Amino acid sequence: MAEALRSDPAYAAELLNNILEEGEQAELMIALRQMAKAFGGVRCVATEAHLNPTQLYRTLSATGNPALSSLTAILRVMGLRLSVTEIAAH
Repeated sequence: MAEALRSDPAYAAELLNNILEEGEQAELMIALRQMAKAFGGVRCVATEAHLNPTQLYRTLSATGNPALSSLTAILRVMGLRLSVTEIAAH
């Protein structure tokens, strides 16, 4: 799975979007932590994103609540970005 996350940004984006649509924040943080491992580990992602590694470990825990600036920096390291779309009509 790590190789798929690194080599296929569309797959990684789809995974995160599915979690955002159907899951809870804890699931998103856990998925981001797994993705960080695929991109060299939390410490490596923290360094590339100019974030404190210790804080990033906490942020990417099930109870983590990253600041928008941290989340965008993490995603940028992974070749991703945040996007806003409308909610489909019910």
